[in-house]
Amino acid sequence: QVQLVESGGGLVQPGGSLNLSCAASGSISRINTMSWSRQAPGKDREFVAAITWSGGNTVYAASVKGRFGISRDNAKNTLFLYMSSLKPDDTAVYYCRMGTVGATYWGQGTQVTVSS
Repeated sequence: QVQLVESGGGLVQPGGSLNLSCAASGSISRINTMSWSRQAPGKDREFVAAITWSGGNTVYAASVKGRFGISRDNAKNTLFLYMSSLKPDDTAVYYCRMGTVGATYWGQGTQVTVSS
């Protein structure tokens, strides 16, 4: 059983910053990639950013490139998302995803609201 627990969400003003974390625990086999996705009200879940667990290679959605940063702590099985220059369009529930050999896991999500 693998559990992913996101934290760090909240309310922030436009132009502000927020950092998310995703802690993985349980019977974790080899991790290939971890990523962040988000889902705004009334919209489909969309990809935000991903990182390969061993090499640390990253990829970002065009909408967040240059504003968000993804990183990981391999020793602590923790994923991070650093968000800056936040916009109201970034408002969504942010989900952590883990891809391992043979299985994919999702966290329960953390709400990020960008509003003045």
